[in-house]
Amino acid sequence: MGEIDIDKNAPLAFVLVIFAGSSTAIGAAVVYVRQLVRLASKPVLASGLGFSAGVMLYVSFVEIGVKSLGAFGDHGFEDKDASSLSTLCFFIGLFMMKVIGWVTHKLAPDHECCHDIPDHPVPGPQGASLESPESDASNGSPQAEAEQTPVAAQDIEVGVQQKVEADTGKDHKLQAMGLKTALAIGIHNFPEGLATFVATLADPAVGVTLAVAIAIHNVPEGLCVALPIYYATGSRHRGFLWALLSGLSEPVGALIGYAVIKGSGEDLNQLVYGILFGVVAGMMVGITITELLPTAQRYDPADKYLTWSVMVGMMVMAASLILFQY
Repeated sequence: MGEIDIDKNAPLAFVLVIFAGSSTAIGAAVVYVRQLVRLASKPVLASGLGFSAGVMLYVSFVEIGVKSLGAFGDHGFEDKDASSLSTLCFFIGLFMMKVIGWVTHKLAPDHECCHDIPDHPVPGPQGASLESPESDASNGSPQAEAEQTPVAAQDIEVGVQQKVEADTGKDHKLQAMGLKTALAIGIHNFPEGLATFVATLADPAVGVTLAVAIAIHNVPEGLCVALPIYYATGSRHRGFLWALLSGLSEPVGALIGYAVIKGSGEDLNQLVYGILFGVVAGMMVGITITELLPTAQRYDPADKYLTWSVMVGMMVMAASLILFQY
């Protein structure tokens, strides 16, 4: 496999991990710019997630898995043993992502439905619309005229009290959902940071392309965190901040990977690389089959864009590997 210069590639690896993790802020920026809602269309998101899936699948099987096999071989294992260990580590990583998915679902059972981008304008705080902030009371609709019909003062007081209680309960649920989603996504993003870091150590070209793919994947996740918190609290800054923090768990994964490699010593480096590469390859395949492809399929059930975007992602990853050799 060849010697990996961790001190040379680690700075770039950390930069790419921070870039990928902080991309949740792009999705969270919707709370500041109403026009960005229109960009979050289902075809765009399906294509982006499909592209990310293609990149991850290709790099896992063609590059990272091969690196794992080579590292075990360089450590001194025979070919059959190296192949067995690499395969074992791959399925350990795959199983780990399944466990992480189960944990995140327990923390936030509704966090997946946040991926369902509506076809109509997104409602803002207290039922207002990000696209149309004007009140229905001013548009002369029958509903508005009915609301202007005189009623008893006691009925008004009771109605207002019930609405306040209903809005308060709804806002608490929205805020709780947003915070649970932030925690779930933070846990989910942890292995992505490890994957980007390890991939960049092995090959900077792989790391760059993978970081872009993960960044695309993180954009709708930032949207899922920021909007419920914004609707519940009315604070754009709070929604944006929580979304940003949910993505910054990726550098934590990178730091742990760096500590494991540096603490292993020169004699065990190849063994550690073999284990990490195999586990990371399994994790990336797990992310693809449990998160990216199912979500993209919900956006594009007719498969107008998904298959093509997966193929494009694979071709881009393959091209980057070939071009880097020149």
